[in-house]
Amino acid sequence: MFLRLKKTKTLLLSSVIISAGLFSQAHDVSRGYEKPSDPLVARNLEQWQDLKFGLFMHWGTYSQWGIVESWSLCPEDESWTRRKPEHGKSYYEYVKNYENLQTTFNPVRFNPQKWADAVKRAGMKYVVFTTKHHDGFAMFDTRQSDYKITSSKTPFSRNPKADVTKEIFSTFRKEGFKIGAYFSKPDWHSDDYWWSYFPPKDRNVNYDPEKYPEKWEKFKQFTFNQLNEITSGYGKIDILWLDGGWVRPFHTIDPAVEWQRTIRVEQSIDMDKIGNMVRKNQPGIIVVDRTVPGKWENYVTPEQAVPETALSVPWESCITMGDSFSYIPNDNYKSAQKIIETLVKIISRGGNYLMNIAPGPDGDYDPVVYERLNEISVWMDKNQSAVFSTRSIAPYHEKDFYYTQSKDGHTLNVFHLNEGAEYHAPETLAFTVPETLHPKSLKVLGISANVRWEKKGNTIQVKLPEQKADLKYAAVIQITL
Repeated sequence: MFLRLKKTKTLLLSSVIISAGLFSQAHDVSRGYEKPSDPLVARNLEQWQDLKFGLFMHWGTYSQWGIVESWSLCPEDESWTRRKPEHGKSYYEYVKNYENLQTTFNPVRFNPQKWADAVKRAGMKYVVFTTKHHDGFAMFDTRQSDYKITSSKTPFSRNPKADVTKEIFSTFRKEGFKIGAYFSKPDWHSDDYWWSYFPPKDRNVNYDPEKYPEKWEKFKQFTFNQLNEITSGYGKIDILWLDGGWVRPFHTIDPAVEWQRTIRVEQSIDMDKIGNMVRKNQPGIIVVDRTVPGKWENYVTPEQAVPETALSVPWESCITMGDSFSYIPNDNYKSAQKIIETLVKIISRGGNYLMNIAPGPDGDYDPVVYERLNEISVWMDKNQSAVFSTRSIAPYHEKDFYYTQSKDGHTLNVFHLNEGAEYHAPETLAFTVPETLHPKSLKVLGISANVRWEKKGNTIQVKLPEQKADLKYAAVIQITL
């Protein structure tokens, strides 16, 4: 997706890789984090931490070929960048054909209300949409480039909903979602980033910005202008999610991280200027300058991974529903049980789950996606009080049990999982709590009958009634304190 590694390694944040074969972002999330001092940002961040479950959407012209988003343009010989011969015999022929996808992109089934309805029922409460990925194709009506969905070169430009970013944001906002704008800092289509005078060498700028400062200044202004358009012309935006962490001040490089060692030149785009501008346009907006520690990385973003322990900073795992961030025909979509297990693990460690669903070239999700969302919604209807507006609490995780607490501290939630097999609740659930815990009442969410339970020392034992057969994916015990 964003910060691909040459090989899967243990993350510096001690994460569990969710999907072998996909590559995860790595950076030391604990180093250099700065708590926002702006009270509006702090309040927005607190509200965002209540939401727990969000929708990520990668969508662009690349969906027509059913390939990885943008990365096939990158001249790095890695498994995710390899090009299919039928799309071009040479690199330059491939790039020409890729960029020509603009002339055939016509997602006539685009209906953001259908998406919003489905994901809202499944419990998602915020959305982050790719307004522009690394390939530079704008899914919004930018004035800085004609490489965009609203260009006359793009068939969909004649559709009244051609500005899909506007349509998605307005539709989801109307349904009560917080709105996030993903934006790629690198732009591989821009002649001011990959200058046509030189061939591109890798994902980085292909010239030395300090040697050609006028060229780099034009790129900085281009980036500033596009972000000004997004944050001033598309209504209330709650999150600016900046990707492409190799575009960064040279002094922020962490040499312990493999992909950051490939950055050999200064690529600062003046984040202070950009950040101050977007905060003027959108007071209180959360800015996520991924992997660049400091004042503009308001929360951290492990990719395709879940930290093994609770983190002391705000964080969000971005994980695909299928195997890919982009649309792939017949993708291998995770089961509803796997998705719920992942959600439970993330919230027990204090994070948010940003689940990616990629629309296809016709403008709709795969039918399997709607099946998964419906299955999740059934579980969420019964158990949402243990998910939203919660925080982590020790012991976080013991064996098959995971813990959260309500923000006010009056409720303890204990989730029971059974990974690796279809969930069947046992007759008895026994789990650890502090000896000083004094429960006032206990119930199992989704079961109307009273349950028998007792506390002995630091253990609570719950006897489940026959109705336990109705529990799917995970059982949730809710204790009032």
